[in-house]
Amino acid sequence: MAGEQVLESQIAVFKALAHPTRLKIVEMLAREGKKCVCELVERLPFDQSTVSKHLAVLREAGIVNSTKEGLKVIYELRMGCAYQFMQCIEQLAGAPACARCTVL
Repeated sequence: MAGEQVLESQIAVFKALAHPTRLKIVEMLAREGKKCVCELVERLPFDQSTVSKHLAVLREAGIVNSTKEGLKVIYELRMGCAYQFMQCIEQLAGAPACARCTVL
């Protein structure tokens, strides 16, 4: 059963990262650190409701954490390796192999 839970977690992470807006959110949090929803809304072409829904998907997959500070909900990247994986794919787009990855 533990193997099935791991597989379900992996699927949830890949599904969560399979949207351009969520990838942008992960990139912003990785590069700039913690952000409240209002800061993300200012930088994305969507309303607060839509951004919050994307953040919920990322949170449910375990990619981001949220904490409440007063009336604000602050999000931070929990899974830094997700951003590293994104960078690896970016490198592969322009090169035959990712310089960061090693062959197993």
